[in-house]
Amino acid sequence: MFERFTSAARNVVVGAQREARATGADRIDSMDLLVALVRDQDDAATRLLAGHDVTADGLVEESNRVRRRGGLTDEDAAALNAVGVDVEHVIRSVEASFGKDVLDAPAGRGKRHVPFGREAKKVLERSLREALRRRHKYIGTEHLLLALLNDETVATGALAARGVTYQGVSERLGKAS
Repeated sequence: MFERFTSAARNVVVGAQREARATGADRIDSMDLLVALVRDQDDAATRLLAGHDVTADGLVEESNRVRRRGGLTDEDAAALNAVGVDVEHVIRSVEASFGKDVLDAPAGRGKRHVPFGREAKKVLERSLREALRRRHKYIGTEHLLLALLNDETVATGALAARGVTYQGVSERLGKAS
């Protein structure tokens, strides 16, 4: 499958490895792919995201917040708050008991290989389906972006919060062809 990836799409995969390693993550997830997609790119996906407030720094901040909460997104935290569970209060209590940095991601661990998590593997598989659906013989960053938007992941939520949807990107891609 990777032989079909454009050089920009391959750079995203390599960049996701770098992003996960930098945060000390034990697996590459959808946010690592999204951050790598947005960081230092000038390609089809970033052109499709033009006009939305999608920055690598903003996504890294959101990803760190979600990881600090044990994977709970802003929407998850709001839902828990609606039933009386204040996630931020729980985090403050844990930090008061066990130390301020106890929930922070560990520092990067050097040059070790970080495997793809289940979520990231699904994104890569869906990117192939997106390319095939459009009868493209390659997998580009636009297909990775559509794949990131085509499931309920932290990355999907981050993009939706910035007004980016599967339908909107798909329509813009159709107009660009």
